[in-house]
Amino acid sequence: GTIHLFRKSQRSLVGKLTHEFRLVAADRRSWKILLFGAINLICIGFLLMWCSSTNSIALTAYTYLTIFDLFSLVTCLISYWVMMKKPSPVYSFGFERFEVLAVFASTVLAQLGALFILKESAERFLEQPEIHTGRLLVGTFVALFFNLFTMLSIKNKPFAYVSEAASTSWLQEHVADLSRSICGIIPGLSSIFLPRMNPFVLIDIAGALALCITYMLIEINNYFAVDTASAIAIALMTFGTMYPMSVYSGKVLLQTTPPHVIGQLDKLLREVSTLDGVLEVRNEHFWTLGFGTLAGSVHVRIRRDANEQMVLAHVTNRLYTLVSTLTVQIFKDDWIRPTLSSVPIANNILNLSDHHVIPMPSLKAADNLNPVTSTPAKPSSPPPEFSFNTPGKNVSPVILLNTQTKPYGLGFNHGSAPYSSVLSQGLGIPGMGAAQGFRTGFANVPSRYGTNARGQPRP
Repeated sequence: GTIHLFRKSQRSLVGKLTHEFRLVAADRRSWKILLFGAINLICIGFLLMWCSSTNSIALTAYTYLTIFDLFSLVTCLISYWVMMKKPSPVYSFGFERFEVLAVFASTVLAQLGALFILKESAERFLEQPEIHTGRLLVGTFVALFFNLFTMLSIKNKPFAYVSEAASTSWLQEHVADLSRSICGIIPGLSSIFLPRMNPFVLIDIAGALALCITYMLIEINNYFAVDTASAIAIALMTFGTMYPMSVYSGKVLLQTTPPHVIGQLDKLLREVSTLDGVLEVRNEHFWTLGFGTLAGSVHVRIRRDANEQMVLAHVTNRLYTLVSTLTVQIFKDDWIRPTLSSVPIANNILNLSDHHVIPMPSLKAADNLNPVTSTPAKPSSPPPEFSFNTPGKNVSPVILLNTQTKPYGLGFNHGSAPYSSVLSQGLGIPGMGAAQGFRTGFANVPSRYGTNARGQPRP
């Protein structure tokens, strides 16, 4: 084969991931995240062993929240990696959508874990096993402490933005109603409970509370079914908390326009359409590139005498307040009035398929017409076009040019021609001896269409 001396070696997928991981690990801000990730793996290992020894599915459901914390730490690392990377020819808008994809994948995996818990809980209702409470309470507090410590110590920018921008979950709404009642009695707690609690902290506290109730009921009454009920409650809270975040991040991946900025965008577009020189704003498209980043493109049609750079500067200045990544295409109005040329008409310009056959009122007898003006001899009688005696009777077809299929500039000479010249070219009047019926005024047209002696159109 051919030997390429200076060909670059192709890296494998593992090599590329290793190179990017080294790039992230070189930043000292990521060392803290890597440390928490290592501790998280150790904690998950102990919790899974305790879940197996206690035979508690509620503790397993709560352990899945610790696994979700590991996904959130990976998302935070991806966020740091995105800030280090610059746009490339392949990813011209940058790598911000990678962190959106990481948030979407993390929330969807958490919901899949909740569905798995619901399936296992439905099987346990048929045959409830015995629950050992030796390490149930210990595992609950270990998981609660680590989850809260991770959420409050690591500043996870993607999840912090999604938790505020996404719609509230049913757990947040119920807690908000309860918090309003409590803050009405103790106003000092309004800064903690209102207006909206962190959904991750809320689900950690609610899950730990459910496990504590399970422990007490099993220790007092040996009521093992409460463990399955607590597992279902934790799974429903997990699903209800993660679902709004999945919907929000999924809409970002689908390049939809955020609902809360549609009104502002419409206002800015109206302002742009009123700028000096702008004739039309069309083909506008705005979408969310990443969390808090809006991208868009718009076409602006301007006058032929307008300054392109000036209009571009004004349009960009108006839209840049809301759209950080903007593409504006300016094009001038290129409408030109069509002109008619004086080229003679071609011999085969009139064809039957290119013309309309429209009815025209038939002329009266020759004794009622003036051969010079072709109008009625009696001035008191109305002209033929205003006679409403028998409309549509004795109608003769006239071949006219179809302007929809032929462009401008076919070479017609406009203006009125004298009747004598028209009569000499073949346009005859019935009864005058010149021709039978109507004929075209062009002598060089090979095919002519008229009427026969009975007033019917010829084929």
